[in-house]
Amino acid sequence: MPAPVPLVEVVRSGLVESVHHGSLVALDASGQSVIDLGATRIPLFPRSATKPLQAVGMLRAGLDLDRDLDGADLAIAAASHNGEPAHVRQVRALLVRAGLDADALACPADLPLGEPARADVLRNGGGPDRVYMNCSGKHAAMLLTCVQKGWPITAYDAVDHPLQQAIRAAVEDLAGETAAAVGIDGCGVPIYALSLIGLAAAYRRLVTAESGSAERSVADAMRAHPHLVAGTGREDSVLMATVPGLLMKGGAEGVHAAALETGAVVACKVDDGAARARLPAMVWALHRLGVPADRLAGAPVEPVLGGGRPVGEVRVRADVIHDLLDTP
Repeated sequence: MPAPVPLVEVVRSGLVESVHHGSLVALDASGQSVIDLGATRIPLFPRSATKPLQAVGMLRAGLDLDRDLDGADLAIAAASHNGEPAHVRQVRALLVRAGLDADALACPADLPLGEPARADVLRNGGGPDRVYMNCSGKHAAMLLTCVQKGWPITAYDAVDHPLQQAIRAAVEDLAGETAAAVGIDGCGVPIYALSLIGLAAAYRRLVTAESGSAERSVADAMRAHPHLVAGTGREDSVLMATVPGLLMKGGAEGVHAAALETGAVVACKVDDGAARARLPAMVWALHRLGVPADRLAGAPVEPVLGGGRPVGEVRVRADVIHDLLDTP
């Protein structure tokens, strides 16, 4: 088992008070490894970072979104959205196309992930609803795929359902790996364990595929609609809007993956699952892959506050990483 790598540290008032260990892999435009730190070959559940791959699986299975010329439906299918009005409208549009209502969604009812959207729902007397759940776009697209294919919509989230079998085949093909384990994600659908290197390879496939292919269609839709993929102030939406050609998707438990239009990719897993540690590592790696610092400057890194004022930072341990990379 590779030794844990101290990727990110939390500094408060000049003192390092926490360190997050993890794994980081990056491939250059030619597909060669330029960063390989930590347990990059150990299986993990990529969680919502799998959503673009699941969307490819739906398209390969026969999901027809030809009428959605701008890709918005496909973007929401790959989203972990804030539950803002634009997100909810897009989810409902998919359900209308399928001839279904929100009761058909298998994801649990929830309040919006985004704090302003959640506050609006509560202020207006609303409560948890399946369409607000951050994975509802994926679930609505799954239902539409089943309707169009003539597959049962009951238990569409079951591991042995033909939809989930088709998605598994696509995930494994894109990663170039057989899933090491099958689990159930937070929204209830199957999730497949891949290595970090496999996840990076899959994202490379998305951006380097031919135009019009299922892979490229998902990448292009997400990049055309970054706000639908996450929402206001979220890292994926912010960076895809500021870095030309960037495809980026985070997942629970400290997983993140991104690909540049050149085919260079980076993927990260924070061992303790801390979301605050993902982005500093990703931003550092993207800069090392050639993204200008000014394009990355707006990344919404979690602040370290004292009395409501900034008193520190969450930052990558660049000196430690450089030493590890320079070690033969």
